[in-house]
Amino acid sequence: MSNPTDYTPPRVWTWNKPNGGQFANVNRPIAGPTHETELPVGRHPLQLYSLATPNGQKVTIMLEELLALGHKGAEYDAWLIKISGDQFGSGFVAINPNSKIPAMLDRSGPRPIRVFESGAILLYLAEKFGAFLPTEAGARAEALSWLFWQMGSAPYLGGGFGHFYAYAPIKIEYAIDRFAMEVKRLLDVLDRRLAEVEYVAGSEFTIADIAIWPWYGGLVRGGQYGAAEFLSVQEYKNVLRWADAIAARPAVKRGRMVNRTSGEPSSQLHERHDASDFETKTQDKLVAASAHASPGATAPAA
Repeated sequence: MSNPTDYTPPRVWTWNKPNGGQFANVNRPIAGPTHETELPVGRHPLQLYSLATPNGQKVTIMLEELLALGHKGAEYDAWLIKISGDQFGSGFVAINPNSKIPAMLDRSGPRPIRVFESGAILLYLAEKFGAFLPTEAGARAEALSWLFWQMGSAPYLGGGFGHFYAYAPIKIEYAIDRFAMEVKRLLDVLDRRLAEVEYVAGSEFTIADIAIWPWYGGLVRGGQYGAAEFLSVQEYKNVLRWADAIAARPAVKRGRMVNRTSGEPSSQLHERHDASDFETKTQDKLVAASAHASPGATAPAA
């Protein structure tokens, strides 16, 4: 790969070389499916196809918060979509033409309704169940403004800073500096807001908090890109206070586990089909059950 300072863009860009990096094998400049694959369907009206990235966590946290409020219609099946290629299956592309997680089907009505983009799913669920979105005009506008603030800022944190700091095959000082500066500006925006209010939209916990927390809460709590020290996150004391308070919510703890494939096995629930799965089907329990059931774990017959 050439030195970044030696590159001069051609008059017409063509895709004629791998771009490297952790996700090089799935990056391409075209859309559409690469293979035929039907998606599984469970017994609940809401079918979620996702992975526990920050965008995926938004939806599972929202669903678990709805269930905690007693909305039984929010019961859901969560199916694991591995972004090493599952997102390009024909069934998934039919739900999300953009081939990004999360994607959801609501099968509660006469015909299935597809919803894609995490912010759209949060808004859809908030309106469907009448929860986590204020009805008063001013408060609603504030919550939606912060929701879309997160949707607009995520590319700078994830695709920009996260890519060049953690995933790019070479470290480009200009790119890292440019996006680190913007991430710190956004953290300052959030910190100044949270100096005034308990939650992002005001006094109530809303979909704005649910959208922002997996990205910025994860960042200041040390879980995003291992960049907490690099970005001096201790400077943002109001964000830290807010992030810790939300992390302590039981529904948030459950939502973070769903479709997770990394970290402690006890925190990974690859698929979720029932509330009892948190107690019986985390990876540590499945591995232990498999070991117990294997032929080597039982004594031979006499």
